[in-house]
Amino acid sequence: MTVRLLVCDDQDLVRAGYITILSSQPDFEVVGQAGDGVDAVEQALAKRPDVVVMDIRMPLLDGIEATRRLAGPDAPPGGPRVLVVTTFNLDAYVFEAIRAGASGFLLKDTPAETMIEAVRTVAAGHALLAPEVTRNLIGHFGARLRPEDNTRDVLAGLTEREVEVLRLIAAGLSNPEIAAALFIGRETVKTHVSRILTKLGLRDRVHAVVLAHRIGLTAD
Repeated sequence: MTVRLLVCDDQDLVRAGYITILSSQPDFEVVGQAGDGVDAVEQALAKRPDVVVMDIRMPLLDGIEATRRLAGPDAPPGGPRVLVVTTFNLDAYVFEAIRAGASGFLLKDTPAETMIEAVRTVAAGHALLAPEVTRNLIGHFGARLRPEDNTRDVLAGLTEREVEVLRLIAAGLSNPEIAAALFIGRETVKTHVSRILTKLGLRDRVHAVVLAHRIGLTAD
């Protein structure tokens, strides 16, 4: 199966580098490129890529709003998944991009092999949020996540074990780390994560982290 890609970055050299890396894979097809957010949205709607590689800081329309229009709650159904590539330590908008519907993000100094694997991960319907990046994300933006009062309602459909797993996801643990912490198998963890996402109506693991912190469900 060929993964159709749209590459969006306002820097010509960076964009060309991404295209070179991604086009080297036989299962990838770069169907378009954009240097600003307006063009990114227009091309995504017209060319219907599977994954949009999205920079955050772009002219005319930033990557956050472009992401929201393509993958947010009001976006047309069947839209692309968005993989944000950014300079995390300098960019204060990564969290907003994830809330806008991005399925994950990478740092701009990510090795080529990691980017390739990241695109495959996102294209397969999974989130790309490495545990160490999750911890950095929560560290940077945790203060902005004010717990809501509907925790009991949100978690009503989850089993006690699923609540435990969600709490550890929110803490940034990977599936193997969760398995070790709860003394269960990795496949069992994978099943729990899948059920949590389905029951809570979440697209992926990234949004499970956001939800858990929004309702104040964090590890002790």
